[in-house]
Amino acid sequence: MAPQRFHEQFDQIQRSLPDVPLAMGPDDSAEFIYEKGVVLARDGEEAQVVEDAVRSHFTATEGLVPDHVRRAGPHTNRSGITRIRVGDPGEGGRAGDRAVAGALRALRETEGRTGRRLVSRNHVVSIAVNACPGDEPVPVARAEQPNPAPARTGGDPGDRVGVLVIDTGLTHDYRSYPLLARTEGDVQVRETDDEGVLQQYVGHGTFIAGLVAAVAPHTDVTVRGTLNDAGAILESEFGDRLFDAVEDGWPDIISLSAGTSNGRLDGLLGVAAFMEELRVRDTLLVAAAGNNASAAPFWPAAYASSPDHADAVLSVGALRGDGEFGACFSNHGSWVKVFAPGERLVSALTGFDTPVPYVYQHSTYETCRYGFTYSCTCRSPRHTGVLSEAQQTPPGKPDQVMFEGLASWSGTSFATPVAAGLVAAHMTENRVGDPRAAARELLAVHADFAEVRGAHVPALLPPTWRPVPVGPS
Repeated sequence: MAPQRFHEQFDQIQRSLPDVPLAMGPDDSAEFIYEKGVVLARDGEEAQVVEDAVRSHFTATEGLVPDHVRRAGPHTNRSGITRIRVGDPGEGGRAGDRAVAGALRALRETEGRTGRRLVSRNHVVSIAVNACPGDEPVPVARAEQPNPAPARTGGDPGDRVGVLVIDTGLTHDYRSYPLLARTEGDVQVRETDDEGVLQQYVGHGTFIAGLVAAVAPHTDVTVRGTLNDAGAILESEFGDRLFDAVEDGWPDIISLSAGTSNGRLDGLLGVAAFMEELRVRDTLLVAAAGNNASAAPFWPAAYASSPDHADAVLSVGALRGDGEFGACFSNHGSWVKVFAPGERLVSALTGFDTPVPYVYQHSTYETCRYGFTYSCTCRSPRHTGVLSEAQQTPPGKPDQVMFEGLASWSGTSFATPVAAGLVAAHMTENRVGDPRAAARELLAVHADFAEVRGAHVPALLPPTWRPVPVGPS
């Protein structure tokens, strides 16, 4: 059974994608979200094989209509993916989709014979990663220093490393933050609702850009608003959006704090073309491991464990505030190659020009869904959230705060740009032109170690990062 917060976030994502009926998968769990009534296949002959197999399967399956099986187009050009409708998306509730499950079963035998994946759910890729964020941002006084604080790196400032942040875009007043004075990119489409209240996840891309700039000041940071719709996008569109983000040229490093699990070990069909292109480029993809406290592979980060992509992808988990152990929310496993501070970091959010209000979305519950005993982000800081009103007894008024620039925020979303910044800084300081070589050197020579679920794992700790005391729950 998915935790209440996952259901709340499911509703939030559904509102951001109002024309896309969604379901939880593989059943009423917290593993992933996907589009109902639709599967994905590669363009051309494989799409036809999927259509024929699914139609034949449905003919012999009571209650499913073969006539539903048809192209749901339009297919994409660069990602080479076709959407195929396999059922009525209006049928059933959020706890799984019978038609999609039937379509996947119909291709199992063929996939087994060919050894090639032919069909997939159309997953929702989200910056909330696994639909649940580490926490929601907390205001920080302007007088407080960011954490990590701005580094004083060596190297030639003229040899700037390019870091591309693929996220939600920048808030309108981001240049008011000195560290982002040189940052370029897309401005957030809409920051506040009709009442002037900051919308959920606005500032996510700005916060990340601020972390990169703090750890690696001699870096050219560009932010693309690929994930502007509450940080959620369908897998069928995601691959093309990634190609759009690099249309003006492939950067040294991509920082990506988004993804999804899919219950498989072979990646996402919708990003396969992009990952193949990445493999032959020189770019390093630094990707978030996800916030579901799970060992299940989370994509694209889990490509770091693929022999074909291991050199091109650095997957990043989050350390808790003291830097000694894994954060309660962080995904983990052998596919997570490095951990970095990701709990209660301090960076730029929004409101530098004019303070802006924010209303909390999720409430804090006595029982932490992660099961940790320290005061993790599931329990502290405490909030009453608007999405949780139905679960509150008696109903409480949602908490509202005012942001005036800086915020404290947690998640593998933020450990990721810390790691990306450290790779960029290593390139500048040591005149290393290859980001993949820089990542290898950094892990081999400069990594510390932390304990995550009983295992000792590589950890990257910025010199200017200040540990945060960790107390009991």
